[in-house]
Amino acid sequence: MQPTPEQSPHHAYPDHWEADVVLRDGGTARIRPITTDDAERLVSFYEQVSDESKYYRFFAPYPRLSAKDVHRFTHHDYVDRVGLAVTIGGEFIATVRYDRIDATGRPASAPADEAEVAFLVQDAHQGRGVASALLEHIAAVARERGIRRFAAEVLPANNKMIKVFRDAGYTQQRSFEDGAVHLTLDLEPTAESLAVQRAREQRAEARSVQRLIAPGSVAVVGTGRNPGGVGRTVLRNLLAAGFTGRTYAVNSAFAADQATIDGVPAHRSIGEIGEPVDLAVVAVPADRVPEAVTDCGEHGVQGLVVLSAGYAEWGAEGRERQRELVRQARSYGMRIIGPNAFGLINNSDAVRLNASLAPESPAPGRIGLFTQSGAIGIALLSGLYRRGAGLSTFISAGNRADISGNDFLQYWYEDPDTDVALLYLESLGNPRKFTRLARRTAAVKPVVVVKGARHSGSTPPGHAVPVGRIPDATVSALMRQAGVIRVDTVTEMVDAGLLLADQPLPEGPRVAILGNSESLGLLTYDACLAEGLRPRPPRDLTTAATPQDFREALAEALADRNCDAVVVTAIPWVGENGEAESGDGEVLAAALRTAAATGPAKPVAVVHVEIGGLAEALAAATSTAAVPRVVRASAPADRAVPPTTQAVPPTAPGDQLAQQRSDTGPGGTPAVPTLGRIPAYPAAERAVRALAEAVKYAQWRRQAAVPGKVPEFLDDTIDEAGAAARIDALLGPDPDPRGRPLSHDEACELLGRYGITVRPTLPAPDPDAAVAAAARLGYPVALKTTAPHLRHRADLGGVRLDVANEAALRRVYGELTDLLGKPTELQPVVQSMAPRGVDTVVRATIDPAAGAVLSFGLAGAPSELLGDTAHRLVPATDRDAAELIRSIRAAPVLFGWRGSAPVDTAALEELLLRVSRLVDDHPEVVSVALEPVVVATQGLTVLGASVRLAPPPARTDLGPRRLPNY
Repeated sequence: MQPTPEQSPHHAYPDHWEADVVLRDGGTARIRPITTDDAERLVSFYEQVSDESKYYRFFAPYPRLSAKDVHRFTHHDYVDRVGLAVTIGGEFIATVRYDRIDATGRPASAPADEAEVAFLVQDAHQGRGVASALLEHIAAVARERGIRRFAAEVLPANNKMIKVFRDAGYTQQRSFEDGAVHLTLDLEPTAESLAVQRAREQRAEARSVQRLIAPGSVAVVGTGRNPGGVGRTVLRNLLAAGFTGRTYAVNSAFAADQATIDGVPAHRSIGEIGEPVDLAVVAVPADRVPEAVTDCGEHGVQGLVVLSAGYAEWGAEGRERQRELVRQARSYGMRIIGPNAFGLINNSDAVRLNASLAPESPAPGRIGLFTQSGAIGIALLSGLYRRGAGLSTFISAGNRADISGNDFLQYWYEDPDTDVALLYLESLGNPRKFTRLARRTAAVKPVVVVKGARHSGSTPPGHAVPVGRIPDATVSALMRQAGVIRVDTVTEMVDAGLLLADQPLPEGPRVAILGNSESLGLLTYDACLAEGLRPRPPRDLTTAATPQDFREALAEALADRNCDAVVVTAIPWVGENGEAESGDGEVLAAALRTAAATGPAKPVAVVHVEIGGLAEALAAATSTAAVPRVVRASAPADRAVPPTTQAVPPTAPGDQLAQQRSDTGPGGTPAVPTLGRIPAYPAAERAVRALAEAVKYAQWRRQAAVPGKVPEFLDDTIDEAGAAARIDALLGPDPDPRGRPLSHDEACELLGRYGITVRPTLPAPDPDAAVAAAARLGYPVALKTTAPHLRHRADLGGVRLDVANEAALRRVYGELTDLLGKPTELQPVVQSMAPRGVDTVVRATIDPAAGAVLSFGLAGAPSELLGDTAHRLVPATDRDAAELIRSIRAAPVLFGWRGSAPVDTAALEELLLRVSRLVDDHPEVVSVALEPVVVATQGLTVLGASVRLAPPPARTDLGPRRLPNY
């Protein structure tokens, strides 16, 4: 909505202040600036506010707004006077306004940095978190306009408004003056205000998902009159699943006298139903979807699953149709799964919802599954179904124009019915937020991800996402930093998911291998070594082993304190008649489950070859199915505590359902072991790979329990304010959006403010200048070319080291110019020699999709040719820095490989932390490259540095809460 010229002759309408937000109850609303066109909306809104709320706002009875009031509240300059409104269905439900004031409380302009703020929320919408969301947005607007403090006068009886200010997390002062509470809020974000904001975001977005997957009533819009078709299929699946709520069929083509279809009430519109509808599944052609959305929105539907195709996957016209669909739905406070979705499933016994096109409904279980592809969703559901796995929830979001994997991470974080989250993602709409949410969720339950469309330019046409510049290997490293288990295929995702859902986390990498096939045991042993595990020599039970032998061997392995996990290998055994017997899988499965249930809590996996019924029998007593929950004492994430089985309320986040084992029940009485599911695999490599992922995840959980920190000693050697001033000066008042590289001297000066010293270099345009430079620096020296095509290319002869005297310097200068070109082309420089050491490279870049990334590797071929580079997100902690230098494959070179002296890794870690701090403090620093960094046995030397500045890129993970607009 644009203002009239009368409203703002000098300041354009700030459309970037417009935002869709999720409220506390999961509904959506729109926040936007108030304009002169809003006079009627404002009057209508005010008429629906109670007298009590009006009294709290104006401190006196104020039944109606005068014409002067309406003019004042709708005319703003968007700098000193700003008003924002919250709208649903185009109508106001709340407003907030600030007026800049001076020290005496009178109206003022900049440089005055204080403003008086006042809110008014319609009574019907109080308690939905509207005022809290408005405070976040008006505070961000105020900071943008140079306002640093809010002042508010609140009547003591207005407890709700006082609580909004008190709970916001800002630094504040309170006093009681003239019968009112005077509040002053410092608008500078604090750690507490950010934590409050993100906690509210989590609750609101989780609730918005819950409204979709746990509805009390569902209407299928577009139910066909004849059997078959999308709508009729969804209706059939809803009925087959035994949905516990009310179900309605909607089709505008139904005859007026048609009362039911498939035993379900039939209606020609949502409005005709006459009862509340929580969820609508839309299965009509794309050109009829707007009509269906209007019908749903005007009759209070809370959410939509849009199965219809013909949107962004069909090109520009479809993309605009998709944007309009989202705008229309959000204007009514509804969220959307889809369009082009496959549907959703909730196996909770209290819901039993299958609003999808899935041909096979999975059993109830403890795995949550999100996919952006219907085809992949079908494959995953089929694979899980065949292997006896159960799901808590399943969502196939299609083009995910609104609801995304981030929303379900918010929901699964606290969902007591989900122990493992599996996600197939083809794009990341908000990568920084995904990383943040994944890290938090992974701290309490495993998150397994397959990332499709990994290569540049292959983003699915239905997905509008930021374009990243970092390679896929970097994305994988950053996911692992956040605790995400990233695998390459959907098969690997299912393999890992089954192990993590049914087995406890291993305490370490030590693996026992036992079975009746020496060859299969050796294959498993080799696979363990390849995955970085520490296998013990396989124990061969021989082909004559009986199920009882397997049981005893497994019990013995589990009891061994030097074993963290067990892989059982099995082939058909030879019977008395000399023929292979493969039909006694149930007997072997029972033996293995009994041993696992009665032994210490350690993960067990089975590798089998053609043993009929074994996999099915191992899956029969599945712990991913609906079994009694287990009460467990609090324990570290990687260590199970002997449980007692009884009916209990839902557990806290992260109470991963492990293989349940107990020798005694309540009061010390013998307990019946819980025979949980043991995952079975047809190949050793698949079982070991899943186990290796569990080992790495368990290690990450242990480390995440004690997070790293940025050492405080860095603060004494860092001039943050001086660096900020210098950056502002270098960029200038009107910076080029493309940015600018700094000269060598400029880069050295900026880096120096963060305690990073670059070894001086002096230009050598001719031999005499080179000799003078060497005399100034002191021999021995290095002569180097700095031309872009020769920089850091010692292999091309562009670097001459250990030049000991003037004669040698003149000689190598001549050789350099004779070989490579004129001095004007080579741009040679002279630099004093650094102590011998290992050449490394440290980089930091700002990627538009992933954010600030810190990278490390050995200089030259290891990093450039072999891609042996490690990455971490900024800000990096001391633990991140230590892991960074140890995670490259060539790391042994730094720690005394082949008898060489170990280098000063502590100095290297400190350098990494300083670079991280620089780019974190100053987002204008979009690129830093230190190359080479020579790390000696004592200290290090930075020989080359380049820095690039640019206006800071937009941050999607900071600022007030808002839904993304794709």
